[in-house]
Amino acid sequence: MRISNGGPSVSLDSIVLFPFDDQSIPFQSGVKLTLQGKQGGHGNEPVVTLGEPGAHDSEWIAFYGTVLKIDSELWMWYLGQGPDEHWHQRVCLAKSKDGRNWEKPDLGLVEYHGSKHNNLVDMGEDIHVQACVIFYEPKDPDPDKRFKMSYETRKHSGLCVAYSADGLTWKESPNNPVGGWIEMAGGTKLDGCYYLAGQGGRHAVGFRQLVSVASYDFEHWSEATCSGLRRGLNTRHAPNMGKNAGEQVHLGAALWNRGNVIVGFYGKWNGHDSNDRRMLTMDLGLVITHDALHYKEPIPNFPIVSAAEDGWGSKRKESLTLNFPALIQGQGFENIGDETLYWYGAWPEEAGNGVRLTSWQRDRLGYFSPYDTGAWSYSKDNAHFVSAPIDLEGGAARLTVNVDGITEYSSISVEIQDQMFQAISGYESDVSKAPGEGGLARSIIWQSHDLIENVAGPIRVRVNFEGLRSEDIRLYAVYLDRA
Repeated sequence: MRISNGGPSVSLDSIVLFPFDDQSIPFQSGVKLTLQGKQGGHGNEPVVTLGEPGAHDSEWIAFYGTVLKIDSELWMWYLGQGPDEHWHQRVCLAKSKDGRNWEKPDLGLVEYHGSKHNNLVDMGEDIHVQACVIFYEPKDPDPDKRFKMSYETRKHSGLCVAYSADGLTWKESPNNPVGGWIEMAGGTKLDGCYYLAGQGGRHAVGFRQLVSVASYDFEHWSEATCSGLRRGLNTRHAPNMGKNAGEQVHLGAALWNRGNVIVGFYGKWNGHDSNDRRMLTMDLGLVITHDALHYKEPIPNFPIVSAAEDGWGSKRKESLTLNFPALIQGQGFENIGDETLYWYGAWPEEAGNGVRLTSWQRDRLGYFSPYDTGAWSYSKDNAHFVSAPIDLEGGAARLTVNVDGITEYSSISVEIQDQMFQAISGYESDVSKAPGEGGLARSIIWQSHDLIENVAGPIRVRVNFEGLRSEDIRLYAVYLDRA
């Protein structure tokens, strides 16, 4: 299947229509977008905790790292700081079955203070790592490059990369540094090209902004960066404003590639006018992109993960004197069962007492609900939305919805239209059979069709909100899966 939403034309087995993606759902009538932000709050305990006194990760843990699903496990690469050392973070590994309970495996690879009984991965030498974004490609023709790491280190002045067969023992590229200076938080691969999102580059407006670099072979990266998101452009500042003041984007965005849309969480840097970094606040904001270069916020400045009092009760006391509420985003999204999980940490690194977790019901980051626009509403139709054109490529698709608030007084109907907004025979809204109750993936069928099939040309999906209490409905996502 292919969707014409402004991104690359790539064939997909699954397409997800999120309400906050107005390029996949460009046509909307009488609906309102509501995002569902999360707040860990007081006492939010880390799921990956500091090591025992004297350990390589006993001083702090910085989650400028990555979580990936490897077979039936979740693997997390995080950065640990040991005692009695200048800033020297090492790459560590944790594993989990459910994303909530983590163990630090005894890898036996790297000696630390006379012992190899630890979870340090082997980087080839004892180097400081400030950030690492890892890709897993099990079908890479070179088995020694199934795992790919982009990282930032003091050893080199620019972007570095390394490769591994098992994700544990790494060999750095002889061409390092392979790119210019960038502090990255996330990455993805799209249409054969690798992208990293971070802060850096040479742009005339703004000190910290979301920029991207790209490579087709992981070795040769673009020298120039693409500026994808800037904040504070409409805010007046004093001519002598420092580099830490004002609205900025911290370390780009962690990225979650859902096929037809890439979801990102970015560091929402709100610097104090004094230019004192100890007084900034930093929630995590939500952005989307379709090309991994140009980003936008569905609702500007919305905190999808709030820093307010997050982990306050468990922070070390000295860290509370260093900074106001601030978070850092790691490359860590995963759908596990009925939940969407996201891992993140505290900022600055010295305040990082572990990796934290927040969660949603699966894919319920935001929803559409009917909205009365008042005097300016001339339409007599029910609240509804219509998707961008979708080419089924001659195949069949199954349609399900992530929805809540379905009762005898509130329901939805789904119509399949052609590209010119005309109902396709057999898939009209009046023969659509709505689910009898809400759920994370409720099937939509039509009177004589369980699947969307034998349809010529691109289709559009129209969803109608119906009933006396249609305002109770919350529509979180529409899924099309190749059948």
